[in-house]
Amino acid sequence: MAHVTRHRRKILTRIRRIAGQVGALEKALEKDIDCAAVLTQIAAVRGAVHGLMLEVLEDHLREHVVAEPRRGSRSREMAAVTSLIRTYIK
Repeated sequence: MAHVTRHRRKILTRIRRIAGQVGALEKALEKDIDCAAVLTQIAAVRGAVHGLMLEVLEDHLREHVVAEPRRGSRSREMAAVTSLIRTYIK
């Protein structure tokens, strides 16, 4: 996964931001914060993880499907990505 290595700093920054959001959510639950605020934080975490997934997936598709010169490798990779997306959507 060269694209993950190439974009490591950017991806790690997003992951650290997500970790901060999860930490804030944990603190909100410990402090018995209003349900609406907790739900808003949960939605923010979900959105951040979703954005991370889409960013890495887009790079993966570009590198391992679109740019892959061998048809058989593209087909296998596409099947793997399709399976991943089905799992992610559940």
